[in-house]
Amino acid sequence: MEIQGISGGEGYRPGACNIGAEEIASRRRGGLLGVGIAVAVGLVMVAIGAPPWVRVLVFPLLAGGLISLEQARRHFCVGFALAGLRNFGPLGDPDHITDAAERSADRRSALIMTGYCSVVAAVITLAFVALPV
Repeated sequence: MEIQGISGGEGYRPGACNIGAEEIASRRRGGLLGVGIAVAVGLVMVAIGAPPWVRVLVFPLLAGGLISLEQARRHFCVGFALAGLRNFGPLGDPDHITDAAERSADRRSALIMTGYCSVVAAVITLAFVALPV
């Protein structure tokens, strides 16, 4: 199998791998930035004495960062999966996936990944909200 210069097990695998090296690096950078911003916002909230219920605002930042890091780890982009795309070439040059079964496998994996990363972010956020600081 040959997909945009990637051969063998490094290419597209429905529900498992839909991005190459440049996209992976982009997801990793975004994930680190998202988690970093969530931590910074959390520290600011603690420093200014924000009420616990306001601390819930770190959830979307943390969830987004964790999802991005998981995308990098798994070589699988949630957004591409939901849009029926894959990219193993330069950033911004995705291919459309035309096979319905492949698109379905990608969507299923994207929803599962989003779900478990969001649960992890929710648990961390709830612990942060419950902190007596």
